[in-house]
Amino acid sequence: MSLRHRLLPSPMTSVALLLAWLMLNESASPGQWLLGALLALTIPWLLMPLRPARSPLRSWQALMRLVIVVLWDILRSNLDVARRVLGPDAAIQPRFVWVPIDLRDPLAIVLLAGIVTTTPGTISAELSDDRRWLLVHALHAPDDAAAAAIAADIKSRYEALLMEVFG
Repeated sequence: MSLRHRLLPSPMTSVALLLAWLMLNESASPGQWLLGALLALTIPWLLMPLRPARSPLRSWQALMRLVIVVLWDILRSNLDVARRVLGPDAAIQPRFVWVPIDLRDPLAIVLLAGIVTTTPGTISAELSDDRRWLLVHALHAPDDAAAAAIAADIKSRYEALLMEVFG
């Protein structure tokens, strides 16, 4: 690791911390700049051992397909949730669904949980200790078949693309 990288492990984070410090203090005095710079250099350096190794991005094409799928699903799910919320009470039958996951990369698992939470009508609730199951709360899953369909949808639409992205 180069000297620059050891002293300044995350330059963009340092810049963001300095700007956040100045904005939070509503001051651009020399003392605030000095203190902000000290914090902006020290915090990333202290947190460097806690940073996970970067996950290799294997396919930009798969990443772009994933972004398009997720954006489409967010739009479609917003309409479905609005219809259910504004419709009769029977249109909402919530349930927790355990989704088996084959992903092993920690970043990919976090992204899967985030995608599920970002998509209206589902929320990631828990990850099993062995990281093989994601508990998802679904707004509408009236029976076991619907729960299985939700799990299959998450695996085929998101997990499969995440596996292509991260290998």
